[in-house]
Amino acid sequence: MNAPAALTHLVPEVQQREVPPALIAALKQRFGERCSTALAVREQHGRDESSFEVPPPAAVVFAESTQDVTDAVRLASQHDTPVIPFGVGSSLEGHLLAVQGGISIDVARMNKVLAVNPEDLLVTVQPGVTRKQLNEEIRGTGLFFPIDPGADASIGGMAATRASGTNAVRYGTMRENVLALEVVTASGEIIRTGTRARKSSAGYDLTRLFVGSEGTLGVITEVTLRIYPVPEAISAAICSFPSIEAAVRTVIQTIQLGVPIARVELIDVNTVRMVNTYAKLNLREEPLLLMEFHGSPAGVQEQAEAVQGIASEHGGNSFEWATTPEERTRLWTARHNAYFAAIQSRPGCRAISTDTCVPISRLADCLLDSVAEADASGIPYFLVGHVGDGNFHFGYLLDPNQPQERVVAEDLNQKLVARALRLGGTCTGEHGVGLHKMGFLVEEAGGGAVEAMRTIKRALDPKNIMNPGKIFSV
Repeated sequence: MNAPAALTHLVPEVQQREVPPALIAALKQRFGERCSTALAVREQHGRDESSFEVPPPAAVVFAESTQDVTDAVRLASQHDTPVIPFGVGSSLEGHLLAVQGGISIDVARMNKVLAVNPEDLLVTVQPGVTRKQLNEEIRGTGLFFPIDPGADASIGGMAATRASGTNAVRYGTMRENVLALEVVTASGEIIRTGTRARKSSAGYDLTRLFVGSEGTLGVITEVTLRIYPVPEAISAAICSFPSIEAAVRTVIQTIQLGVPIARVELIDVNTVRMVNTYAKLNLREEPLLLMEFHGSPAGVQEQAEAVQGIASEHGGNSFEWATTPEERTRLWTARHNAYFAAIQSRPGCRAISTDTCVPISRLADCLLDSVAEADASGIPYFLVGHVGDGNFHFGYLLDPNQPQERVVAEDLNQKLVARALRLGGTCTGEHGVGLHKMGFLVEEAGGGAVEAMRTIKRALDPKNIMNPGKIFSV
């Protein structure tokens, strides 16, 4: 945990609470072999995709039911011990790190699809169900769940971080697609929020409170989601551009004209090169947009022709179309392999990912200045973006043995966030605050708003045991 002075504010404040042996004994008595203190298991549950290194939790409980979660939380509460929910470990901001010690509750075995209601376009699942598993299980209904953050994340984790991804420009984020929750609170009580109705004015919107709370208010044990009919026609296209600005201007004009595009992803030339090497593709090595259109055959054709016309005005060329599932999968490989391709391009590196989101009208202003800064820094990076809703990600590739690179990357990130906030944007469009963006949250929301969040946290979690040390300090 040693860091240069310039990074002191970015290193998690590790204040390990002692985990009483009596708690470990009680957990082992209740869960038997489903409570592990093995170092390898603990280390697996003490690491995510962030670049932070923190000591692992003292124990891991593998929950198989809501009652398991309730019992584990109640025992932890009796001993004032932190509880950290764990899905598949794909978070990027240190969400699941045990910065104050405690126990990890792994919900991966809670992976049942509990109810499918095709007539209401709803499905209810346990939190360990992953998005790919869900879509596989409901495939026969002609429906699908559209939220796609890239990783095969768990639905519970996606709800906890208010995830979104490539389809958000058309289908929204987890905020719009979670109708109801079952949650185990810090006292071990089971509560339900929301209903299967599409709208309600009954009291406080507790569902929206827990969606995006990052495990700091409770453990999500059941989720009711909106699902959608599989479009009659789907067409995907790749289009290369002479510059990032040309690609971004195409996106801005497309959105402002109201074209109902389902996905539009930006991939910069660095990322194209990395993906070509990693996946043995031969994409044209220029900035490109990867687009997808959903609807009727006539509607899809009309949308695609409109976007192709806009792109040609900005120098877009080499349109490559795909209408079969196999062809679309091949094209989307470029986007979904971007992170792993980048990591492999610099063996042994760690990636620091940015997550700003700005109003679509300010996307070019924010993105182009940030690209210029990144190019001038000398730090290797990749750039991808869900640019249809103003969200984009730099991934700075750092040598962990060169602390100065981390200093430079974090300086770039701070400048980027400051720019996004000036333009009316946010420090995190989809990854969440976790550890990495705690300081940025104060800048974005203001001290008064953060104190209101603390008041809610204290009311629902007076012992501060639910994933402490995340989002804001208490």
